[in-house]
Amino acid sequence: MKRLFVNLMTFAAMATALTFTACSSDSDGDGNGNGNGGNGEGTGSSIVVGENILSGTLTGEQTLDAKEYILNGTVIIADGGRLNIPAGTTIKAREGFSSYLLVAQGGKLYADGTADKPIVFTANTTSPVSGYWGGVIINGKAPISGSKADKSDTALTEINNDYKYGGNVDNDCSGSLTYVKICYAGARSTADIEHNGLTLNGVGNGTKIENIYVLESADDAIEFFGGTVNVTNLLAVNPDDDMFDFTQGYCGTLKNCYGVWERDYTSTEADPRGIEADGNMDGLYPDHLRQSDFIVENMTIVNNAANTTDNVDRMQDVIKVRRGAKATIKNALVKGTGGTIDLIDMKDSKGAGDANSSINITNTLSITGGNKLNGDLNTLVESENNTGADASLFGWTGSNLSSF
Repeated sequence: MKRLFVNLMTFAAMATALTFTACSSDSDGDGNGNGNGGNGEGTGSSIVVGENILSGTLTGEQTLDAKEYILNGTVIIADGGRLNIPAGTTIKAREGFSSYLLVAQGGKLYADGTADKPIVFTANTTSPVSGYWGGVIINGKAPISGSKADKSDTALTEINNDYKYGGNVDNDCSGSLTYVKICYAGARSTADIEHNGLTLNGVGNGTKIENIYVLESADDAIEFFGGTVNVTNLLAVNPDDDMFDFTQGYCGTLKNCYGVWERDYTSTEADPRGIEADGNMDGLYPDHLRQSDFIVENMTIVNNAANTTDNVDRMQDVIKVRRGAKATIKNALVKGTGGTIDLIDMKDSKGAGDANSSINITNTLSITGGNKLNGDLNTLVESENNTGADASLFGWTGSNLSSF
């Protein structure tokens, strides 16, 4: 994450599941894509143009058919809008920064695939590359770091300042994403304004997100900007920057996550990481309340390439915790034929990570030019037998993780 941000509170310069109850799905559909709104016949506005083009803003409810669609530019699910995407649907995005799907505060996306029939977001080309299109962004009303004791701080979406996120609704519901593939996303406008594969802005823990596959996203595979949402069973393959990025007061759990840089993969970034965690936005607000305090449980990171810009087979850090962030990382397994500069880095010019963080890790990567631990960390457990993520749960993606 390298970005500037606008905070509504300050108007400052720019920058599974565990046990929880997802919001109920009360669609009128029959589960086969034949419900209220198929082919653009929904209540309120429609985002279906013709037979298979998605474009515009949805203010009512719409259910797509289980077929192929073209994402033509920006699709917004507005406050009060609801989009139901059935299992087996493929959405191919046209090229460009403005080609993305955004769920605004109060909007809901129900993209519920199955292991046999996942929902696929991908590039509309026969020669896809990372950063081809924008990505999927969800804005919720859950807390972010800020100065207000009542947790009412809000902020503006980096890629589109017309939409805010944040608030004081811990259990806010933005819908459900299950068995979803997001491929070749991460387009950028500038070096400071760029998409990720999946961006979760102030998303609440009433939202269900599980069984997610992010393939070759420019910038990060997934980034949490505050919020309380829990994510389980996440596979990230060949992200250009970080695998798992946390910032702006994220307080939730990422469980059973697997990140891979394959052989011969080359990052264009100078500092690709497995985990990058900031307590507040860009380290600009060290005095904010609600700094990031999150859990990662059962994680595997495999680095078989991850070349940095100096063409050395290593990543900057496997785990970077900085700028007031507190991380509890359990059962982490790190391996691969590549290497890393620092295994764990708690230092940063804009503030160290919380020394009360706790990391339990098994590592077989080579550490070249750096340290096993850079900075202060009160609890570091180096185990010889961590198992990491359960790779068998990612069979539905088609990735052959047994080769790693």
